[in-house]
Formats: sequence, structure tokens, C-alpha cells
Amino acid sequence: MAGHSHWAGIKHKKGKADKQRSAIFSKLSREITVAAKLGDKNPDMNSRLRSAIQSARSANMPKDNIERAIDKSSIEADSNFENIRYEGFGPAKTAIVVITLTNNKNRTASNIRTIFQKHGGGLGTQGSASHNFLQLGVIKINKEEIEEEQVFNLASDAGANDCIFYDDHYEIHTNKDEIYDVKNRLEKEISNFISTEIEWVPTNKIKLNEEDNEKIIKFLEILENDEDVQNVFTNAI
Repeated sequence: MAGHSHWAGIKHKKGKADKQRSAIFSKLSREITVAAKLGDKNPDMNSRLRSAIQSARSANMPKDNIERAIDKSSIEADSNFENIRYEGFGPAKTAIVVITLTNNKNRTASNIRTIFQKHGGGLGTQGSASHNFLQLGVIKINKEEIEEEQVFNLASDAGANDCIFYDDHYEIHTNKDEIYDVKNRLEKEISNFISTEIEWVPTNKIKLNEEDNEKIIKFLEILENDEDVQNVFTNAI
């Protein structure tokens, strides 16, 4: 496994630089609310909620915001959010997978379709773009938390598939159904995590020239700024 696309690295740095933006807090809050609604409100008993809270803390979300997001799960008991995946092709025929969390499918579909069309791309059917990716569990850890050799051994013992070293963080890859089992073992030695998510990791990658690279970055940023979009993946490098 060679690791993520160029966009994944940019997005990680961009998230750190823009972490105070209300849009990022809004997306994190929504994930916390949905995780609490679907499971136990005690993060010790709810792996998805615990991971969502850890991601929020990594983004410096205030404790009060996190608690309000959990409380909101009871207030909005009748509001049904669902994850919907959209697939298509962006500038330079790059494959795109968009993960949304929405309570209005019509609004989300219309917004995503418009963004694709305005940037010379188009939505496709399920499977049209995702065959360029593997769906994996991805756990990200700041390098300040643990040494390279230690995290590699810990990941191997926990049953992970791969451990990738980046300049400022580690990525541990797992089978998507085993991500929380691996995470639980890692938590015995690691307290803080950047994120724990099911991600679409590209296998069939496209290298772009400088002009197309600027177009795809702008396109992906606009997609991610949509309030219903939780994550965007591409095979552009």
C-alpha cells in the first residue's frame, strides 16, 4: 500500500490550518450527534462516538460544543440523518467519491450535482468511480504521541494491515470491519488520535500536471465546504 493521494496530504494540512472554522466544527458536531443518536451516549460504550469526540478534540473543539452535540441527539430524535455516497469524475477525469451525512437527500444530491457540473465533471452511478479505490479503516495519529518503531509494532500486534509514516502523522490501515477492534487495542498505549474513519484509498492513481492540479484542489475544496459533505476522496496524486 503506497498510501494516500496528494489530496489527502493537502487536506490534512489544510484541516490543521483552518481548524477554527465554524464549518469544520459543524461537520464534527453533526457526526457526534449522529453517533450518540445511533448508540450509547457514553463514549466508553460507543466506539463511533468516542472516535468522533477524539477527532473534535484534535480540531480544538471546545468541550461545551462537544457536550451540546451529544445532548442534541436527544432533542433531534425525530431528525433522521443518513450517510449517502456519491461517485463521479472531476477535472482531468479524476475519480471522486463523496461521503455525505444529510437529512435532506434531494438538497444534497442537487448541490453535489451542481458542483460537479460547474467544474467540468459529472456524477456517475454507484460503482462508476469507486472501483478505483479500496475501502479501508484509517486511523491517524500525531507523531508527537508515539515513536515510529513503537507505533509500527503496536499496529502489527493489533492486527492492522499497514502502518504508513508521514512527515507529521502516522496512518494505520485496517480492514473496514475491524477498525474499532484495532482502535481499542491501540488505545491501551495511545490517548489521542487525529481521526478514525472508513476511507476510500485510491489504487488506480492519476498524476496531474500543475494546471489540472490547481483545478482539482479548488474543486475538492468547494465540495468539502458543502454543509452535507463529510469527506471527499480522489485518485489524483
